[in-house]
Amino acid sequence: MTRKERYYIDTSVIGGCLDDEFKNASKLLLNEFITGEKIAIISDITRAELSKAPEKVGRILDNVPSEFLEEVNLTEESNELSRSYLKENVISKRFYADSQHIAIATVIKADIILSWNFKHIVNIARIRGYNSVNIKKGYGIVEIRSPWEIVGYD
Repeated sequence: MTRKERYYIDTSVIGGCLDDEFKNASKLLLNEFITGEKIAIISDITRAELSKAPEKVGRILDNVPSEFLEEVNLTEESNELSRSYLKENVISKRFYADSQHIAIATVIKADIILSWNFKHIVNIARIRGYNSVNIKKGYGIVEIRSPWEIVGYD
């Protein structure tokens, strides 16, 4: 039996299901989680962000069976890595939650991080920065992509 890939998704991917520009790819991806082709990973940071979102956004993951939805928490290890991103000026403190998403996914060894946040996450300069810190700290390189790159542009 082959191992299913584990995808850390941030809140933008979930909300993308209701966004005209991103809904096709987001819904295709969501369907792959629902059918168990891939495992979705969300964190307590994601849950906290969803709690502030409109109810229809917060309910998008309800159809993903629990065996295909992995929930993880911010740990002291991931929080320390997140602070390292700030210290190395990869991202500013104002976007601390974004750095926490990357750190959590790095520490739990997610196969890929998915986001629609092109300014602070899916951005080549930032990806290089995150990976530079990860290597210095003894972690592996993290793959950061948009859902388009996983499910296609249709």
